[in-house]
Amino acid sequence: MNRMDSPLFARLALFLAGLIGASGVILSAMAAHGSDTHLYSAAATACMAQAPALLALSIGWERIRTALVASALIGIGCLLFAGDLVFRSRFGHGLFPMSAPTGGTMMILGWIAIAAGALFRR
Repeated sequence: MNRMDSPLFARLALFLAGLIGASGVILSAMAAHGSDTHLYSAAATACMAQAPALLALSIGWERIRTALVASALIGIGCLLFAGDLVFRSRFGHGLFPMSAPTGGTMMILGWIAIAAGALFRR
């Protein structure tokens, strides 16, 4: 990866951390005040768990060799997973077939990429 790209991708991970974290808070409020609380609650939980990981990846970007892969998997995976649950609650169907399981699998692989980062030094 070009050294010029590194700050851009680290900022993108930080942006996703903020966006996903804010979404988690909003979804928590929707779960507390809405009628279909279990889907909003599950989406909020996913967002609130993934946002700190993205924040940590953006902070440790230069030291974590797998930060790019991990942040892409976690960020996109969380957006797919939570987005599918919100879509199901609001419209009665998901984003597309298998979007929640795909997003969940991506988040799992993102966490595995973080673990793999411990094995590789920059």
